[in-house]
Amino acid sequence: MTGNNNLKEMGQRAREAYHCMARATTEQKNLALKTLLKNLIESRETILEANQRDFAIAKAAGTEEAMLDRLLLCGRLENVIDVTQSVIALPDPIGKEIESRTLPNGLTLTKRRTPIGVLGVIYESRPNVTIDVAALTIKTGNCAILRGGSETLNSNRALVSVIQNTLKQVGLPPDAIQFIDSADRSRVIDLLRLQKYVDLIIPRGGAGLHEFCLEHSKIPVIIGGIGICHLFVDESANQEKALEVIDNAKTQRPAVCNALDTLLVHKNVANNFIPSVINKLGKEGVSFRLDPAAWQIFESQRDQLQAKCEHAKSEDWDREWLSLILGIRVVNDLDEALEHIQTHSTGHSDGILTQDEGNANHFVDEIDSSSVYVNASTRFTDGGQFGLGAEIAISTQKLHARGPMGLEELTSYKWIVKGDYHVRS
Repeated sequence: MTGNNNLKEMGQRAREAYHCMARATTEQKNLALKTLLKNLIESRETILEANQRDFAIAKAAGTEEAMLDRLLLCGRLENVIDVTQSVIALPDPIGKEIESRTLPNGLTLTKRRTPIGVLGVIYESRPNVTIDVAALTIKTGNCAILRGGSETLNSNRALVSVIQNTLKQVGLPPDAIQFIDSADRSRVIDLLRLQKYVDLIIPRGGAGLHEFCLEHSKIPVIIGGIGICHLFVDESANQEKALEVIDNAKTQRPAVCNALDTLLVHKNVANNFIPSVINKLGKEGVSFRLDPAAWQIFESQRDQLQAKCEHAKSEDWDREWLSLILGIRVVNDLDEALEHIQTHSTGHSDGILTQDEGNANHFVDEIDSSSVYVNASTRFTDGGQFGLGAEIAISTQKLHARGPMGLEELTSYKWIVKGDYHVRS
């Protein structure tokens, strides 16, 4: 790989590379991504060997299961390749006219999409993020300085080497994608203070990482990826279908930000429905944190329910479990469900399961999360699932970008003003 870990020098090289990347044509960028695909396939064994070294080191160090799950590339590298292929197929947003109009004085105004510039991406585990970021960044003519977790150093060395060699092959600057090859946490501070060269910081990780970036960054920070996700089972819900949605939202991949954390159940269906949830999900290893009403229902049928259940603590409603734990609370009506979500949600993904269109519309109007669901699993909050090809992050803030951030979310715009030697009177 090029360069070293002097952040100022990395920033300078990224800024120089940006001027070239911003001018790259769609054909050049797609060629880079097609070549990256070929090189990833050819380097598959080297990448997986590096990833296995990281996994073994992390496991020996006692790393928690959720982090180990995110670290592993085996069985997922093919998906990374598929994601890159999907990005190639998407339209290039750069240069696209967002709107155009002519003023009464004859001036023509046009908004045109442009790259943001240089991105600083800080993430924990998940070496697949390295390729996702590279694919989206290259396609949009941006540049990126990556800082992965210390647990992924070997994986990221292998991946970034492939990316930089690919860029060099196709005549684009290798410094468009750089990697801080160090476990030293002070490098993160250095990156956050690189405001002369870096335009946007995108953290991907837990609440602690986001809070750290907000506190120390001199660069705008995209906040998101922390999901305390809810589903509310309305009294009109199709209970059989609702059970399948809940199962998918909780167990399909519990260690990710769009997995279900809290289930709210209308009191009129709670006696029948909660035991069904405990019975079905309990067989898949889920344990439960129950509010007093849900606990009473569990107690009444304890002999028939083979699952680990505990009394919920007040702080449990503010927990992103990232594991096979589910909180269950009984609510009196839709309004109480809304109040709970508005109090405890992180604005990531929340939904309602209902056959009542009025309740569905009311829920959608009242819940101000980045993704709001009606009769669907929260697991769909994902750039690939939304048809964006991939995502660089999931934003839960309201400025610039919200929800899964794909190609368009990695653009800004500029005004193009055309006149006939106009002067302002």
